[in-house]
Amino acid sequence: MARPWEVTLSGRRRAVVVTGASGGVGRATAVAFAARGDRVALLARGREGLAAAADEVQRAGGEALVVSVDMADAKAVDDAAQRVADAFGRIDVWVNNAFAGIYAPFTEITPDEFRRVTEVTYLGYVFGTRAALHHMLPRDRGTIVQVGSALAYRGIPLQSAYCGAKHAIQGFNESLRCELLREGSRVRTTMVQLPAVNTPQFDWVLNRLPGRARPVAPVYQPEVAARAIVHAAGHGRRREYWVGGSTAATLIANAVAPGFLDRYLARTAFEAQQDEDEGEQAGPGNLWTPADGPHGRDFGAHGRFDEESHAGSSQEWVSRNRARMGRALTVGAGVLAARRLTRLARR
Repeated sequence: MARPWEVTLSGRRRAVVVTGASGGVGRATAVAFAARGDRVALLARGREGLAAAADEVQRAGGEALVVSVDMADAKAVDDAAQRVADAFGRIDVWVNNAFAGIYAPFTEITPDEFRRVTEVTYLGYVFGTRAALHHMLPRDRGTIVQVGSALAYRGIPLQSAYCGAKHAIQGFNESLRCELLREGSRVRTTMVQLPAVNTPQFDWVLNRLPGRARPVAPVYQPEVAARAIVHAAGHGRRREYWVGGSTAATLIANAVAPGFLDRYLARTAFEAQQDEDEGEQAGPGNLWTPADGPHGRDFGAHGRFDEESHAGSSQEWVSRNRARMGRALTVGAGVLAARRLTRLARR
């Protein structure tokens, strides 16, 4: 059963911040919040994507506030949070989602490139969380959602910088969660671990592979991730959500047989992360500048893998409805027990 403050948050127009909102999962998440009437602050660097995302938010029924910011700049993030609080009066939900990545063997990534991925993908979450807490702790209310990945537990080849950052987010979030629990704070932090998602990142990420970068199958549509994130924002007492059967399988297998996964990924993950298309592998790159501006285009929420992507996930539905299923199983067990007792009494 949801706590009173969670019911309140889910029953009114919340003031929501989504980072990395110009495309992909962030874009789909912003629209999902808007569909329930929330006011949504869209944080990202690219202007074309932000403008298009704002239009989608408004068409979905929400109110949009566009804030152009580099999440690796701590002061800029603080200023962005203050701008949101000034415009909306408060911050109820903060979704950390912005990231950068490189597809390349570790030895082909320069120190500056590795640092940049870490600053955006890890420190961007740290700076975003700090800015959110500045506004949530005085009110003793709010939820911070860290958008993670199966790669927060299980590193794979060719994404060392990204995997390292996601592992760091996992440890940081657990540490913060313990501190909030110790203080008895009603500010919540939760993490949503995602599977491979059909987003435009594979067409703009810095790529040094022979072929075009692609997600490891199975692939899910960004709306699947968005539903889980919106649900997590309203049920922040739960420490973590897994999205997709592949995420659950990966995390369980890694806990049971990590050495086996090392060898399996060494054999399969190089080919699984690239298409055979040659000559088109280098996208515009968004490591140092946004891929959609100033002369770029709006990439939207979906990538080029619509035909193979799953629009739903039974595992994600179960994860969101775990409490309801538990109650149903309890009632069912009670009914069966009552029937058995009745039969015994008639003997």
